[in-house]
Amino acid sequence: MLKLAGKIFDGTRVIERGMVVVEGNQIVEVEEGVEEGDAIHGFIMPGMIDAHLHFFGVHEDNVLSWNLVNEIDVAIRSTRDMETLLRAGFTTVRDLGSKVATRLSRLEASGEIIGPRVIASGYSLAITGGDDDPKDLPLDVAQRLSYSFYCDSPYECRKAVRLAVRQGATVIKVYASGAFSQGGKILPGLGPDELKSIVEESHRFGLRVASHAYGREAILNSVEAGVDTIEHGLGLDEETASLMKERGTCYIPTLATYEIPFHVSNPEVRRYREEAVSRHMKEDVKLARSAGLKIATGTDYVGSDSRPHGRNYREAVLLSQFLSNHEVLASTTSIAGECLGLRVGKIERGYLADLVVLKADPTQNVENLSPENVIHVVRNGKMYRGAGLGV
Repeated sequence: MLKLAGKIFDGTRVIERGMVVVEGNQIVEVEEGVEEGDAIHGFIMPGMIDAHLHFFGVHEDNVLSWNLVNEIDVAIRSTRDMETLLRAGFTTVRDLGSKVATRLSRLEASGEIIGPRVIASGYSLAITGGDDDPKDLPLDVAQRLSYSFYCDSPYECRKAVRLAVRQGATVIKVYASGAFSQGGKILPGLGPDELKSIVEESHRFGLRVASHAYGREAILNSVEAGVDTIEHGLGLDEETASLMKERGTCYIPTLATYEIPFHVSNPEVRRYREEAVSRHMKEDVKLARSAGLKIATGTDYVGSDSRPHGRNYREAVLLSQFLSNHEVLASTTSIAGECLGLRVGKIERGYLADLVVLKADPTQNVENLSPENVIHVVRNGKMYRGAGLGV
């Protein structure tokens, strides 16, 4: 039996003084107004969730590196990143496209490696010639090395879903638009008919669909097709936000990735990107909140030198510009769990024992979610030393 005591955020509300009792891998009791002397003390909250990241295992952060990096290097570096994430307080992450995440998920679940629970898309689904297609390579080489399945019709897209399922995918990731990955303007992505076929096939397998969507058209096409989460969502407007609210579509703005410097040599494209990112960082989340959307934390960190795993709490800090501290903590725990379709993110009897013990109170300052403040992490009922205690 494990007992944790102190101030508690249970995923929705604060308990000023209480105790959480864990037996096996489950929370068996949450007692208010009680703190036993033999309990571990601190600020108690559910394990944090990063709903959008990638285990790319690279140093340089660009499309060619993501595709060309040696897969043994990726596996070794990502195994290290898994432990770093866990000790930083993250007990669940969702990898939306990489070469190793389905294997990491299986190894973590079997207890062979230490890390958070991994919800993995396997390879993502994209169009031939899109922004994540390394066009400096011959097409056959690019397709062989890519972490995406290229599909260019509804029928090909159905097959791509089945290929991802064969890999062990527990979510499906689609590109409804391009991005700025190769330094140009945003290209179109999968069209309405392709998106609809992907959603239908994915839901038939019981899998949720996450859609990378930049711009109104891509967001609208995705929501109308029935995707479950909008990733990035630059260019959200009132109509699309209203439709997302109606459909229950979650919004994962990945603000943390846009605070990282990104070089664009073309002046016209640079201005275009700066304007889109500036609007996203200032207006899109504000609009999402006013529309009552479910907003979840996701960083789009990839494990590179510029976007390293372990500092993923930055998304919560950036969201605190638009949401109250309580709302941010919910976005990082219970709302993120709901958006992923998992019974995690709450401290409640019967929930899995995924918990974090902090030195300082994040309801007072969201910066207190930093790894330096993580004393202990409980993952599936087992306790680990947090980054705040050092090595």
